[in-house]
Amino acid sequence: MSQIKYRLHRWNQYPFMTVGLIAIMVLVYGAMTVSGGSTNVNVLITYGAKVNALIQQGEWWRLATPMFLHIGFTHILMNMITLYFVGMQIEAAFGHTRFLVMFLVSGIGGNIASFCFSDSLSAGASTAIFGLFGAFMMLGESFWQNPVISQLARTFMAFVVMNIAFDVFTPGIDLAGHIGGLAVGFLVAYTVGVPRIGRVSPVKRVVATVVLIGGLVWLYLHGMAQ
Repeated sequence: MSQIKYRLHRWNQYPFMTVGLIAIMVLVYGAMTVSGGSTNVNVLITYGAKVNALIQQGEWWRLATPMFLHIGFTHILMNMITLYFVGMQIEAAFGHTRFLVMFLVSGIGGNIASFCFSDSLSAGASTAIFGLFGAFMMLGESFWQNPVISQLARTFMAFVVMNIAFDVFTPGIDLAGHIGGLAVGFLVAYTVGVPRIGRVSPVKRVVATVVLIGGLVWLYLHGMAQ
């Protein structure tokens, strides 16, 4: 019995959600490559890239599918490396289910922000990854007295600032999606809570949830009205 408990504990500590997401994205990238190439616009559209006109025509699922697509080898390589190292820490802190919820909601939220503020075709897990950065910011705000968490939060804040500064001066980068994902990740981290580390104020959780839902609905409706 003790051996079974030990194996279950080891499995529970393994970042299988992070690894599973990476595996799915690599498989999708392989399928896109076989279909004509991940940089081919027609392939990207076929597989579900964010195209505002198509979303406005009713293809709302394009607010979710872009986070599983990547444009070129460098794009997926950098995103998967980042997702692995950031994801395994967030998954360990929040737990598997909460991590997955934050990743998916941040990805969708970032794509909704992109839909509202950017007309460009876009794809990539960056919206969701920035949401994980936002979760680190939430940890830093809620548990600032913990020196380890505080240091990690400062490190990732510096990383986020550098990335956003890079985005501003780099053409073709979906800045709206990145900032949207960051904000959504920060809010949804409060919503789901982090019982593995400590208690989050119920007031903060309620306020974050209201702002999160209200903000996403407003962005979506604004994008549809354009």
